[in-house]
Amino acid sequence: MRAIRIARESRIPLLGTCGGFQHIVLEYARSVLGFAGADHEETNPSASQLFLSRLSCSLVGRTMNIALKPDSLLARLYGRTAVREKYHCNFGVNSKYVDVLRSSALRIVASDHEGEVRAVELAEHPFFVGTLFLPQHISTAKDPHPLICGFVRACGPAD
Repeated sequence: MRAIRIARESRIPLLGTCGGFQHIVLEYARSVLGFAGADHEETNPSASQLFLSRLSCSLVGRTMNIALKPDSLLARLYGRTAVREKYHCNFGVNSKYVDVLRSSALRIVASDHEGEVRAVELAEHPFFVGTLFLPQHISTAKDPHPLICGFVRACGPAD
């Protein structure tokens, strides 16, 4: 959580996938949105502010279509607004808190066909991205994933 906060505040590139995505949301809820009690159902199921809760349907092993916001960094990196990605998770953003996120600088930039949150990025940050899906699962040396390439470029020296 501390590394996420440092990356957010210091404008250091960050890519969090699956659990990393979940912790990005949790850190932001606690540190920026003021939900000191924001928690994760997997580690604290009795918490009163479960920002992250068990998904109604497990995504473990599934590949799904995702819609990207046209004005997002993700859409620019992919070069399109519709993609298919692999998942390996059982927890995501609790629908009770989606509107709170929508009204913040941590933008919801990807969703599935049911409108469930699948990726976030921080406005005005060079590269602060969280995805519930796992781009590293399909990235290879011969065919690197555009999100991984974008992250590596963001980590490189400034032009």
